[in-house]
Amino acid sequence: VQLQASGGGLVEAGGSLRLSCAASGHTFSSYIMGWFRQAPGKEREFVAAISWSGDSTDYTDSVKGRFTISRDNAKNTVSLQMNSLKPEDTAVYYCAAEQGDGSDPGPKINFDFWGQGTLVTVSS
Repeated sequence: VQLQASGGGLVEAGGSLRLSCAASGHTFSSYIMGWFRQAPGKEREFVAAISWSGDSTDYTDSVKGRFTISRDNAKNTVSLQMNSLKPEDTAVYYCAAEQGDGSDPGPKINFDFWGQGTLVTVSS
């Protein structure tokens, strides 16, 4: 599967952005999808993940209540709605995919497929 992330940009603290990830391939609905981010000088970190059906999600603690991951299997897309953005959310955001095997979505998933990243900058 090939992934193309978009939607990044510059936003003031407290603002919102919606990231989208378009996936190629007719088996998109069988993949666990995730979002990760990497801030300058820091390691890549897990942000959110969603099961193939969309019924199960997981978030890192720092974004709970502010970010929402969703997917549209008919359109082969996964989105990350980011509200109440903070300067510490500034990072390159990557979408990722992994063939589902019954595991719950989360940071322990070994994602094999990655998009190119989209930059989110939150100004204070």
